[in-house]
Amino acid sequence: MKKGKLYFLGLMLLLAMSVFLAACNTDDEGSTGEDKNATNTDGSTDSATKDETSPSIPQDLVFGRGADSVSLDPGIVTDGESFKVTQNLFETLINFGEQDTTINPGLAKSWEISDDGLTYTFELQEGVKFHDGTDFNAEAVIKNVNRWKAGKEDAFYYFNSMFKAEGEDIIKDVVAQADHTVVFTLSRTQAPFLKNLAMSPFGIASPTAFEAAGDAFGDQPVGTGPFKFTEWKRNESITIEKFADYWQDGLPKLNKVIFRSIPDNSARLNALIAGEIDLADGVNPSDGKTVEGNADLQLIERPSMNIGYLGLTNTRAPFDNKLVRQAVNYAIDKQGIVDAFFEGRAEVAVNPMPSSISGYNDAITGYPYDPEKAKALLKEAGYDGKEIELWAMPVPRPYMPDGAKVAEVIQKNLEDVGMKSKIVTYEWATYLDKAKDGEADAFMLGWTGDNGDADNFIYTLLDEDNIGSNNYAYYKNDEVHDLLIKAQSETDENVRIDHYKKAQEIIHDDAPWVPLAHSTPLLGAKSGVKGFLPHPTGSDKLLNVTIE
Repeated sequence: MKKGKLYFLGLMLLLAMSVFLAACNTDDEGSTGEDKNATNTDGSTDSATKDETSPSIPQDLVFGRGADSVSLDPGIVTDGESFKVTQNLFETLINFGEQDTTINPGLAKSWEISDDGLTYTFELQEGVKFHDGTDFNAEAVIKNVNRWKAGKEDAFYYFNSMFKAEGEDIIKDVVAQADHTVVFTLSRTQAPFLKNLAMSPFGIASPTAFEAAGDAFGDQPVGTGPFKFTEWKRNESITIEKFADYWQDGLPKLNKVIFRSIPDNSARLNALIAGEIDLADGVNPSDGKTVEGNADLQLIERPSMNIGYLGLTNTRAPFDNKLVRQAVNYAIDKQGIVDAFFEGRAEVAVNPMPSSISGYNDAITGYPYDPEKAKALLKEAGYDGKEIELWAMPVPRPYMPDGAKVAEVIQKNLEDVGMKSKIVTYEWATYLDKAKDGEADAFMLGWTGDNGDADNFIYTLLDEDNIGSNNYAYYKNDEVHDLLIKAQSETDENVRIDHYKKAQEIIHDDAPWVPLAHSTPLLGAKSGVKGFLPHPTGSDKLLNVTIE
């Protein structure tokens, strides 16, 4: 009996050791039990390296933002919240650098420019698929360009802003030289042509999809990007997911991205602190230290390339009078606004573009805060004291984190010089549409540069060609127009700079806006969010982001 018991105990011990050894030989993540040094079909072996992202951490990113997108058709929108999503669904022929606006290959792997600057020949990437399984090729590029060219002027705002001048199409023709070779012929030279093509509005869409969907394409977008569209719950969330057939191996690293609309900055930060979202833009400058002091979070600064301004509709009384516009520039305490609302993370704006842009005129000192001068100018202009409408943005923007509170300061500044105002606002898409149509007296707005070129600020925002699109102020000056058209076509950078500096002098005197601030936008993220590189354009690519 004793021997039998000993034998049984020994047998149990052997079985236990066998189970232990088998467990030690399985995958240390506890998921598959595959050999970490398994032999591949070609006879090679994979080294036993641990992936940075553990299978226990879902690679799903929740991105909190201030407003919903207007549309997911990049060709017809102008708002940053739309581009924030479309940048990851669509790709352009040319790419910007990871955190700058240098020119790099995109869907076009190389290009050649003719000596006269009128012909651009692009060699396209091969083996690229749209999300609907159709092929990306030269014919697809041609159909996209023809769609932009044929589109209504009040729909394809960016194309008409960037590729039309004085009513003339700058892109004269686009033809296929081969299945993956496409040739653009221009009607005139355009210095920022490649930078313009790299902008988010010119993402290449599936012709099969947009031809079938028509005006509804923005609700079911189809591009070649690392993510494909999944779901849109209006004013709540947009979900995109990894595109399995993406042409760049190993990308994207995330499986899913959910863009959540949380209009209030403080509520969005609270959602981040509570772990409800992984990444949040529009962090109030006053909350920067809160994020920095939280070991579970990280504060991220976006490279600054923006302008926040108070637009004055130049075709509406009393702002059809230059003296009144100048008076408002003297009336507003711009430094006080920057000090109160930006916590040192902005500089007072003087010109309609930031100093980081080539061609900035630093000889212009701007309008100092001088209420007495403002009163004198209003008296000289014969201002009748009629109350104006002061439009305040309903959502936080990178260039203006709290539009409602800044509007209150502006209202008080105007009241101090004898100009009464009523603050009004609308839902974001409506606000943009009504301002574009010239319905505002004075309105708060701003701009984040698309390509790092002066043309994208001054021509896009203040040239007469863009009245009814991005020129919300309805500003028109023939001399400025001539200078900007010359600057577009000039390939000598020094001559271009001279044109832009002269244009800024005239614009400063005409005072179509009150330039307010150039901000350094803040974002907050969980400490485990890696590989996120905020772009100065505000359109962030998420293909290299991981969650640890």
